[in-house]
Amino acid sequence: MRITRLFAATVAVFGATSIAAMAEIDRPECIAPANPGGGFDLTCRVAQAGLADQLAEPMQVTFMPGGIGAVAINLFNTTRTDDGDAIVAFSSGSLLNIATGKYGQWTENDVRWLASAGTDYGAVVVRADSPFQTLDDVMETVKADPAGTVFGAGGSVGSQDWMKAAILLKAVGADPRKMRYVAFDGGGESIAALLGGSIQVYTGDVAEQASHIGAGTMRVLAVLSPERLGAPYDAFPTAREQGYDVVWPIVRGYYMGKNVSDADYDAWVAAFNAAYATESFAKNQAEKGLLPYNLAGPDFAAEMKAGVENMRVIARESGLIQ
Repeated sequence: MRITRLFAATVAVFGATSIAAMAEIDRPECIAPANPGGGFDLTCRVAQAGLADQLAEPMQVTFMPGGIGAVAINLFNTTRTDDGDAIVAFSSGSLLNIATGKYGQWTENDVRWLASAGTDYGAVVVRADSPFQTLDDVMETVKADPAGTVFGAGGSVGSQDWMKAAILLKAVGADPRKMRYVAFDGGGESIAALLGGSIQVYTGDVAEQASHIGAGTMRVLAVLSPERLGAPYDAFPTAREQGYDVVWPIVRGYYMGKNVSDADYDAWVAAFNAAYATESFAKNQAEKGLLPYNLAGPDFAAEMKAGVENMRVIARESGLIQ
């Protein structure tokens, strides 16, 4: 499947394109459909910094929490369908939400998939003073009592972050339906809950840990990548190397309203393609903890539509949809 190439984080770098096309983007805005501090915030910051040299005006980041992206996709299918200045951050969790019907009537055909920000991987995170010292500690506990540990993350039951916890439980034969799981509206709230003691284990994304490394407040027990990532995450073991064959890749990117003109859409595509060819964009990706996956325009749209269908398959196998 095409989505396999995406989840393997294959790099597709396009040649630089003239930035003259960007004259049409008067008030560039990136919508982060959650509260500050999580993965959507991070995704918008990648665009804000990465496109700084391609845009005539600084990009504004606007937070729009609600339904892990549901409020945003509804807005861009009702009142802002043709807004050529705005892009909306999404992740593979958004693709799962579409696949499972959590966005109501809106499907993968109701937005214009624009460009990627990079790829990320799931992570199992606890507080620095947690009694869970290793992933084995967590797995042994949930194997004995699936309801004995409180998990939490930025998404409801059936969301991407719930799926990360669910496949961990399934790896030791535990029933995910018995798991105690607390849903939050984004990674920022989830991290605050973990640090505040409301949850014991956070199944978030490794890139979200970039700003917390060195702070000594949290500990990453496992990264859900096929192999260890590069610095600054090379000290974090994978679940696989600890004996649990659990991998969860995450694509991060942007979409626009479905009625955005070809001229506006193409202007943004040109900006991203030009940015992808620069060292500064690669540096920005790395600083945000993302691996390079650089693709914009129709090819990216095709990848995302294939991704939604792939998520439908996963959801059916997990019993989330019929």
